[in-house]
Amino acid sequence: MLKCNKKRVFYMKVRKKPIVVNAEQATKKGSIETFEGTMYYHKGDYIVTGIQDERYPVKKEIFEKTYEILDD
Repeated sequence: MLKCNKKRVFYMKVRKKPIVVNAEQATKKGSIETFEGTMYYHKGDYIVTGIQDERYPVKKEIFEKTYEILDD
């Protein structure tokens, strides 16, 4: 359902679809080429492979708050 805020901008509430992606934890610092260019990661951060085979680093603290590790 569309709603209108005080600035007369229409919006709706949405939920991101849950998808399963692969991730690996970095054992040392390094860099990786992403769609946005070169990104850097540190030991303990995670490298996530998305649904279009894109790879990107995620800080350990953010990964642990936003991702759930699944059993095989």
